[in-house]
Amino acid sequence: MSGLRAPGFPEEEIRARARNGAAGAFPPGADYGHTVFGAAPAPPVASSDPLDNARLAPPIFMPERLAKLVELGREPTYGDVVLDTVIGGLPSPLPVFVSALGSTEVASSELGLATIRQAARLGLPLVVGENVGSVNGCRPTGPGPAPAATLLPRIEAYVAELRGKHGGVVVQQNTEDADSEVWNLLYSDPATQDLLVSGRMAFELKTGQGAKPGLGGMTVLDAADAARVAGRYVIDTALGTGAALLRSSSPGTFTEEILRQQIRLMRNNYPRARVWVKLPPVRDVRDAAMTAWSAGADAVTVDGAEAGTGWAPLSFLQHVGLPLGECLARIGPHSSCVLASGRMWEGSRAVKCLALGATAVGLGRAALLAVDEAPQDGLVNLVECLALEMRLLISALGKYAPGRLGLEDVWATAGSGAT
Repeated sequence: MSGLRAPGFPEEEIRARARNGAAGAFPPGADYGHTVFGAAPAPPVASSDPLDNARLAPPIFMPERLAKLVELGREPTYGDVVLDTVIGGLPSPLPVFVSALGSTEVASSELGLATIRQAARLGLPLVVGENVGSVNGCRPTGPGPAPAATLLPRIEAYVAELRGKHGGVVVQQNTEDADSEVWNLLYSDPATQDLLVSGRMAFELKTGQGAKPGLGGMTVLDAADAARVAGRYVIDTALGTGAALLRSSSPGTFTEEILRQQIRLMRNNYPRARVWVKLPPVRDVRDAAMTAWSAGADAVTVDGAEAGTGWAPLSFLQHVGLPLGECLARIGPHSSCVLASGRMWEGSRAVKCLALGATAVGLGRAALLAVDEAPQDGLVNLVECLALEMRLLISALGKYAPGRLGLEDVWATAGSGAT
C-alpha cells in the first residue's frame, strides 16, 4: 500500500528485513573483509526513550551456560536458546505477538488480512483491535464495509491458516464495544468455537492506548458514515471540512474496584476465554497492573507512549504518556505476565523489554510495514530475523530462555530510567 506511512519509525530497516529475513541481522555480506566495524558514535542528543538509552550487559562468568554444557554434553551455542513461550495463556513459538489491528483503513484492507494470515502461519497470537465490531460490524451485511473491515472475517482468516499447537486470537473491547456486546456475540459464534475449545482465545479489556492515554477512540469519517453513527458518538467538525469529520467515543471510567469487577465479570461470563487487560502509559501503571492481576487477569499489556497507530491530537503524540521503558521500570519485578508494545521491530529492544520484566512484545506498525513490502512473506521474514537476534542476544547474556532474563542484564545509561 503506497500510502502506508509510519513517521518517526525506521521504515527502511524494517522493509529490508521483510525482504531479506535473517540476513537483516548483519551488515551487508559484501562488506565482510573490506570494512572495519565498531560501535556507532553516540547521537548528538540523547534519546528521551529509556529503552534506546539502555544497553544489554553480558557477564564473563555464566553459570547457566555451564549448566547447559553439562546438559548437552557440548559447548552450547545461540541455537540452543529455546524461545517457546506462553503469552497470557496462549502458546507461541517465540515471545512475540501481533498487536491490535483496529478499524483504520490500513487494517481494514487486504494488507490487514495478509498480516493476519502470516501471523497465523507463524503461530503468533493475534490481537484484533477495538472499534472493529462497533464501527464496522461483526459481519458484512449488504452494501457497506468490505469483509476485511469487519470482525469475524478477520478471525476466520486467522483460523484458516493456523497450524500446530501455537497461536490464538485476542479480541479487544472498550466502552463502545461493550455497548455493542461484541464479546457476547463472539463467544457464541461458530467461527470462534475451535479457538475456545482449544483454549486459544482471549478477551482483552482495553482501558487506553499509547497514542492518546486518557482519551477515547477517535476516527475520521466521511459525512455518510458520521451520520450513521451520530447517535452513539461525538461528531466534531474540528478538522475544518464537512468531508472529514472527527468521531470520538468515551474513554470509559475506571477505579480500582471498577477494574476488579470488570475482570470478575469477564471470568464469570466467558470462562473458556483468557482474560487480558490493556493499559495506557499512565503514572499509576503499577497499581493498575497489580489490581488486574489480583483480580485474575492472565496478562496485562502495557502500551508505551511510542505505541498506538490510532488517530490522535499532535499534543498527545508529542507530550502525553510515559515511555515504555519507564512503564516497565514502574511495574518493577513481578511474577505475572506483562506484555509490552511500542516501536518493536528488532531484537535488542525486545530483549531489553524481556530483561525489564516483560513476558513478550507486540509487533504493530512493523508488521504492517513488513507485509506492505512483501505481501507473501514479509512478516515471516521480519520474525525470522527477530528470532535470530533474540537467540544471539539471550545466549550472549548467558541465558537459554527468555524467562531467565533479569534486571542484571540491562545497563541503564545516565537519565534513561530503565532500571
